[in-house]
Amino acid sequence: MNPRLAAARALAAVLNGKASLGSSLPPLLDKVEPRDRGLAQDLAFGAARWQPRLALLADKLLQKPFKAADRDVEALLLIGLYQLFYTRIPAHAAIGETVACVDKLKKPSLKGLLNAVLRNAQRDHAALLAELDRDPVLHTAHPRWLQKRLKADWPEHWQAICAANNEHPPLLLRVNRRHGSRDAYLAELRAAGFEAVPCSFSRDGIRLLAPCDVKTLPGFLDGRVSVQDEAAQLAAELLDLAPGQRVLDACAAPGGKTCHLLEAEPGLKQVVALDLEPSRLARVQENLERLQLDATLIAADGRDTAAWWDCQPFQRILLDAPCSATGVIRRHPDIKLTRQPEDIAALAQLQGELLDALWPTLEVGGVLLYATCSVLPQENSDNIAAFLARTPGARELAISGAFGVPSPHGRQLLPQVDGHDGFYYAKLIKIAASRG
Repeated sequence: MNPRLAAARALAAVLNGKASLGSSLPPLLDKVEPRDRGLAQDLAFGAARWQPRLALLADKLLQKPFKAADRDVEALLLIGLYQLFYTRIPAHAAIGETVACVDKLKKPSLKGLLNAVLRNAQRDHAALLAELDRDPVLHTAHPRWLQKRLKADWPEHWQAICAANNEHPPLLLRVNRRHGSRDAYLAELRAAGFEAVPCSFSRDGIRLLAPCDVKTLPGFLDGRVSVQDEAAQLAAELLDLAPGQRVLDACAAPGGKTCHLLEAEPGLKQVVALDLEPSRLARVQENLERLQLDATLIAADGRDTAAWWDCQPFQRILLDAPCSATGVIRRHPDIKLTRQPEDIAALAQLQGELLDALWPTLEVGGVLLYATCSVLPQENSDNIAAFLARTPGARELAISGAFGVPSPHGRQLLPQVDGHDGFYYAKLIKIAASRG
């Protein structure tokens, strides 16, 4: 399959609200020649990353918008504009190859229109960009609702957050300390020709200076190293793990943190990995097998403790709650298209319900670490404030460290160019059982 056609079909599914790029693109990539898969992925992700700007460009260049039935041609237009404005692909190739894809869509009546619009965009490139940049919202390439929200929540940081969201994410690794130290693995990487540096905050983290196929990394297939963002790696240290503990990893898929807990403390009594979807737990099992680790996997709704909890208390709980994922937009740029403002309140309610349901499963004296990959206080510090207010037996523990910025409750990490993703942590201790 033509890489531009694959990217357009994947993006069209997102525009139609039927899928994310994470689900729509992989099966299409399987039909693309291996040498062209990187291009297809870049076109799909790049068009999604810059869609707020590209969509306005399309509106200015079209006399009327595309019909819903022609979302695939609309996606082709966005991909064509992305090539013209954000890549080094020669204009003649970007236009010619993109327009040729219309034949595969069997919509010949739209071929001339797509060709004309892309050629006009090429001709008026500088003027169109200058016009867009007069609007600070469009300059950030974020949906207007999200730009306003970030500006209100983070008045001193919102522009840096948007800039980081629009960058390509770095490739970050977690060294399996059961197999040796980070310093030793860094030396091995450099000897093999990989440029890499240690992460600033995670004792196990490494940043590669250039992307690569992770299967080519020394020892990857043997479980010596995994891909995981630095911010997510902090969970294992913040939980204060010790031998003999029973640990719950709630909302565990795809299992990066589950595996890190087991790597960080081999003496744990048991790790229970809980997730709603059995299919997502399959990813957890794959990661465990590659790393030669063992955990108890349970598919259930964390709020329905009667269905899954054996009434044996946990000494530690990691609740990596479902969230807006506004801290990882650079890794999942289609969030700009799929996330809506009304989603935030619904997610905050779900997060609160999970906190309330899991708290009784924690032993008195135990610690619950609440985490999200969101940068919105409604899902983070506001949620923790509300939970503490309604839970007399809960107290907050301070999180120290050089990472992130202090919040009214917990600590917020904002996405960093060439650094960690956006993430949030709050650490709670149970000082008394609930009444009643």
